[in-house]
Amino acid sequence: MPLSEQEQRLLEEMERNLYKNDADFVATVGGAGRGRPNYRAIVLGVLLAVAGAGALIGGVASQITVIGVLGFALMFVGVLVAITPSKRRGSAATPMPGTGGSSKPAKPQAGFMDRLNERWDRRQEGRD
Repeated sequence: MPLSEQEQRLLEEMERNLYKNDADFVATVGGAGRGRPNYRAIVLGVLLAVAGAGALIGGVASQITVIGVLGFALMFVGVLVAITPSKRRGSAATPMPGTGGSSKPAKPQAGFMDRLNERWDRRQEGRD
């Protein structure tokens, strides 16, 4: 079911406030999806995973448990290398959208939930 215009505006306001008030949290949690993927790590991870799968199949076929276990571990490491986001210094220095890129600290404001509660109260008073 699509969102109404009011719900879309509220969602956009919530996102702006999240970017403004919790830029560090957004950079830590939501920043992985932004920016350029590390293709070298993805290719290396896929190659390790394929080599690990080959070793796993070879270990099972030859009935050598050690090779099978090492193949599984290599496969696991390959997948981790491929999906783990890189920790480049350049990606942490880029400002998040909506922050304005200013380095001075923001003025203390009412919390997001406080503002929502105030808006709710104003709406309720207007409807009574």
